[in-house]
Amino acid sequence: MTVSTLFTCSSGNGLQISNASTNLFSDVKPSISLYKSPLFLKPFNKCKYNSVACLNTKGLLEMGHSRSHFLFRSQCSSVEVGNLPITAEPKFQLVDVIESQQFDRDTLDYIFKVALEMESIEKNSSGSKILDGFLMATLFYEPSTRTRLSFESAMKRLGGEVLTTENAREFSSAAKGETLEDTIRTVEGYSDIIVLRHFESGAARRAAATANIPVINAGDGPGQHPTQALLDVYTIGRELGRFDGIKLGLVGDLANGRTVRSLAYLIAKYQDIKIYFVSPDVVKMKDDIKDYLTSKGVEWEESTDLLDVASKCDVIYQTRIQRERFGERIDLYEAARGKYIVDEEVLSVMPKHAVVMHPLPRLDEITLDVDSDPRAAYFRQAKNGLYIRMALLKLLLLG
Repeated sequence: MTVSTLFTCSSGNGLQISNASTNLFSDVKPSISLYKSPLFLKPFNKCKYNSVACLNTKGLLEMGHSRSHFLFRSQCSSVEVGNLPITAEPKFQLVDVIESQQFDRDTLDYIFKVALEMESIEKNSSGSKILDGFLMATLFYEPSTRTRLSFESAMKRLGGEVLTTENAREFSSAAKGETLEDTIRTVEGYSDIIVLRHFESGAARRAAATANIPVINAGDGPGQHPTQALLDVYTIGRELGRFDGIKLGLVGDLANGRTVRSLAYLIAKYQDIKIYFVSPDVVKMKDDIKDYLTSKGVEWEESTDLLDVASKCDVIYQTRIQRERFGERIDLYEAARGKYIVDEEVLSVMPKHAVVMHPLPRLDEITLDVDSDPRAAYFRQAKNGLYIRMALLKLLLLG
């Protein structure tokens, strides 16, 4: 179909695209890709179209021209588009990865499908070049081993390149007082995607609001760690063969652990879930998570008996007590540390099919003799992080 029409969009709750008095499409989400528009442009990906505007099944209008796409963040103006073919093409769309709540089950299914494809690519010695020409910047204001290295490995295994600063809090201009927003505006000029870890909750959302390229939240203080939650749920599916009907025990530092918060948000997307919270009183799960789970119909229960919970659960998700979140209150940290430990006694009461998971690093909350038990899934879990992050990079940069 060929049309000559005026596309008008706004920052309201919907977008109307009309041809004279006849609506072509309605109630389209306010995200629009438009070549060479003067407002709020976001570099999107290498374009496989040539002057083609198309509306995909997710409600995103795309218009490309030979080299690049641009994506509006929140606002655009009327634009005259003449004699361009408009076609509907199924295409998955992901813009940023900020929090677990942003995903629905269809999106999760698609990400996990691509992750399985990435596993095949990783095991093929010839590798992949699908992200050749793309640059990823990693900005880590807090320490990281698995998250930073797995993202960098993911990018390189797909043919891309990496710009990195290991301790941005100390070795970037943040040490001179530069704001996060100014850092993001600068770094986006050098790269195609930013992976950010920050010590402040909400920092990733601020970065995404500032950036004109995709932003991935790699952990924002005690807030969230959505890519960890994605690899956690992916691991649960790989280990147990299902996502629904899971009984999950979250153990350890539930107040400060961003991984357990993100996992609780994400697992709530599935049916017939029950969550047990096991923690010292000083680091109990916060009420916002409990309220969210209740609002989604997820059953939850607090317990002080790890052995009892372990006997009922499909997954025991252990976490360390986070010393860095206690400030000067070392007494509170010492009171919490070591109270709940997964050891051979805990394994002895766990169902044979159940698994032990941990986002790592561990201190002494899982004893070393647990490692040899086939139910110890935490190193397989860490490897799955590579496949999930390869999938996210592919989807964010190429669709």
